Amino acid sequence: MRTATYFFIFLNLSLALFEEPAVYPLPFLATSVLEVLCLLVFLGRLTHFAKVTLHNMFWKDTKNICIMVAILLSLTDLAVYGVLRLYDVKSIRWSRIVRPIFLINFAESRQIRRAFRSIRNTLPEITYVFLLFMFSLLMFSLMALKLFGERNLQTAEGLPYFRNYLEIVFDLYVLVTTANSPDVMMPAFDFSSWYALFFIAFVIINTYIFMSLFLAVVYNNYKKHLKVMPGGACD
Repeated sequence: MRTATYFFIFLNLSLALFEEPAVYPLPFLATSVLEVLCLLVFLGRLTHFAKVTLHNMFWKDTKNICIMVAILLSLTDLAVYGVLRLYDVKSIRWSRIVRPIFLINFAESRQIRRAFRSIRNTLPEITYVFLLFMFSLLMFSLMALKLFGERNLQTAEGLPYFRNYLEIVFDLYVLVTTANSPDVMMPAFDFSSWYALFFIAFVIINTYIFMSLFLAVVYNNYKKHLKVMPGGACD
């Protein structure tokens, strides 16, 4: 039973590869039949679980409610999407976002739920570090606007350089990953080599210090919650 449940969960999640827009597109009828089959298996597994569980315990368990709601939403979305296709109306399968619910909430997924709850409990404790990082990013973006915005610099493509605050925030956010380095600083560097100090300071503070601190906080808090969580809490 556990193997079959995992197989159909995997199949249900894999449908995203074959549904429009798809990596390997299949006809809508084929993907819809497979999805209905998966939902029927999930419903049968839930019905079987209800037969061997006390009535009051079954309906008090939020996992069972989540699975039933996810099945209902998926079937409703599939029906609406199919009707709209008959009238050549384009729409989006919004129910795809509820498919991971099946992976988390079935009784066989205790370890996954344990990891998920550890992540959920960790998030509030890393908020302060994330806010400090965002404050640093916004302050550096403001400094960049003041330093470069009034000098009429241009990028290699001839576009204005660091004149829009939101675009500066995005460019510096990408610079944290070093994906646009050193291209993002070349217009300023060509104007004056001293401006390289601004980008060096930004990378040191945000990439090396803040990202290392962020990773350490996430790891330590996740490990703490994973250790202190009682075994019964997984159910």
